[in-house]
Amino acid sequence: MHRKTVRLLAAVAFAALPMLASAQLTGNVSLTSDYKFRGQDQDVIGSNGYAKTRSVKPAVQGGFDYTFGESGFYVGNWNSSVNWLNGNSIETDLYGGYKMKAGVFDLDFGVLTYLYPGNTRGNTTELYGSAGYTDEVIGSFTLKYSHTVSKDYFNYAGNKDGSGLSGRNTGYLNLAYSKEIMPKLTLKAALGYTHMSADIRSLGYKSYVDYNVGASYDFGNGLSLAGSVQGANQKNAYLLTASPGVDFGFGPIGATTYSPNKARFIVTLTKTL
Repeated sequence: MHRKTVRLLAAVAFAALPMLASAQLTGNVSLTSDYKFRGQDQDVIGSNGYAKTRSVKPAVQGGFDYTFGESGFYVGNWNSSVNWLNGNSIETDLYGGYKMKAGVFDLDFGVLTYLYPGNTRGNTTELYGSAGYTDEVIGSFTLKYSHTVSKDYFNYAGNKDGSGLSGRNTGYLNLAYSKEIMPKLTLKAALGYTHMSADIRSLGYKSYVDYNVGASYDFGNGLSLAGSVQGANQKNAYLLTASPGVDFGFGPIGATTYSPNKARFIVTLTKTL
């Protein structure tokens, strides 16, 4: 290797030492009664190949965050058991970004990739940006926007199967609120809006609103318990077959459907490491 290159790499490494020395690694693990993402169930395929309709569909989740000292830069990973793509049973998220203060606002910008090993049709990449504001009296507000830059949005457009359609430019806007209403008990609420790309909407899927309302209790030592009602509107635009019924030659009888947008009460136990 050229001596100038060696010196340059050494200088970069030396300059990065203070940042690496003050880096912080945190982790978390959770058990939830149902994993919903933007109001939609992420465990929907039953053993018979049709949609699960039960309200309790447990998922194990966990990940870590690595912050580079006071620089504002961070990277992270989060994982969850899922079951909405044939051949895949896990979601792996990889993300990185930069946080900073701008007056009274906490800003956060980054990129996030959702990976589904075993069935890459669901792979999706988004750019995101958020602004947060906290007031001791009224609570904390965070407004976040995520914009899809991958060819598809969670396989809705069927791009990888050669549909010729694109999920790119699907956007998600979320407003979250939290307030400690008594010691260790925090009220949490969020409202989101998914704006599907024109190609996805041409398939009959509709843009929709999701919601999340509940509370969490902090037991101390990084252990917390949360309960919330989560769901979304436009249920009829996202119907899955729960039972095909019986066909006597003139159409199925007794066929039933299920919407992953259906509201559910979800309990989640989390341990921060």
